[in-house]
Amino acid sequence: MLNNELCILAQTFFTLNLLYSISIYLLSFVLKCIAPFNKKIRQGVTGRKQTFLKLETALSASDKTLWFHCASLGEYEQGLPVFKALRADFPDHKIVLSFFSPSGFEIRKNSPIADVVVYLPLDTKSNARRFLNLVHPELTIFVKYEIWPNILKTLKAREGKALLISATFRENQSFFKWYGKQTKEALFTFDHIFTQNEKSKQLLLSIHYTQVTVSGDTRFDRVTDQLSQDNTLGFIEEFKNNQLCVVIGSSWPEDEALLINYINNEARDDVKFIIAPHNIKASQIANIKRQLNKPTLLFSEKENLELTHYNILILDTIGLLTKVYSYADIAYVGGALGTTGLHNILEPAVFGVPIIIGNHFEKFPEAQQLQSHKGLISISNQKELNSALHLFINDSAAREVFGQNNFNFIKNNRGAVIQILGFIRR
Repeated sequence: MLNNELCILAQTFFTLNLLYSISIYLLSFVLKCIAPFNKKIRQGVTGRKQTFLKLETALSASDKTLWFHCASLGEYEQGLPVFKALRADFPDHKIVLSFFSPSGFEIRKNSPIADVVVYLPLDTKSNARRFLNLVHPELTIFVKYEIWPNILKTLKAREGKALLISATFRENQSFFKWYGKQTKEALFTFDHIFTQNEKSKQLLLSIHYTQVTVSGDTRFDRVTDQLSQDNTLGFIEEFKNNQLCVVIGSSWPEDEALLINYINNEARDDVKFIIAPHNIKASQIANIKRQLNKPTLLFSEKENLELTHYNILILDTIGLLTKVYSYADIAYVGGALGTTGLHNILEPAVFGVPIIIGNHFEKFPEAQQLQSHKGLISISNQKELNSALHLFINDSAAREVFGQNNFNFIKNNRGAVIQILGFIRR
């Protein structure tokens, strides 16, 4: 999160060319100073040192290329349906996939949709020229919101075609403020912007950007694709043993405090719980396990054990949660009790699962819509969590209604990918 916060500061407050350039160099200095004390930032600093060498090794001047850029893992998953389709449409092109955040790069550095995966270099003019000299993309796609003025302006000057997909905008962003000249100009480098909603389109029109289409959110297409995948996990089937199962996805300590209290003091013994913490450091996992007073095992300890004997399974690994949601009868999605940001609620929703989240979801329109469609319940304290879990655990009709509402919501909001690909292919 610190990476993104520093970048937002750089993009928001320094709008003139000189000041923006100074802010990027300052950002580089700050990241290097913090790197020895923060693993994620250290990964980013180290990874960026390798970017140009990786590109020089993987690409030649004669290659035809496409460039996809994502801030982090969430944006990658959002853009993936489009990336897959373009991979098939342009088999003779090499694909460059870039990330800003380590949480995206480290997990998807071997993505099969790309020929080379790199960290995006910091947005200096010299880096922009060097990066684009190596990549020379015929088509560039940015996902959701990351805007880097020097790179985008250099791309535009070279008559490169660029699209922004699944974009969302808010009135308080710099694009729509008097001090946002630099970032506003960067927005105008895109040949077309596909927004998630009408409000975002109207904000763009208010600054006279007119090449905009409301296509919806590509994540609906992404999660729908999960239904056609093989989601079978034998160890989950054994653990669940046909009992009611609550899946707790991407939980943070503030989520876990309430949930552990519920499990220890309120939960029925015939209900199973799967906990997938956001932080899977050994110390954090051990702390969660230590606080639970019911039979608990870790994913890493499951071999040669009778999984049916345990009430709680903690996933001390990554990459399984999407499939695990297919076994959920109830889902709790973390992040919104604190300030870290709500995690992806569409992943459990597509499986027709009722959802519980925290109360800080103002920046997540899909959560607001699912709440209005009676697909989820928002809680802010222990009493409200207990009440929501009691409802879904004890009332099968409520589970069915909320779950069906979620499934219908996903079904009715598909189609963004078709619009985007139609524009590219014409």
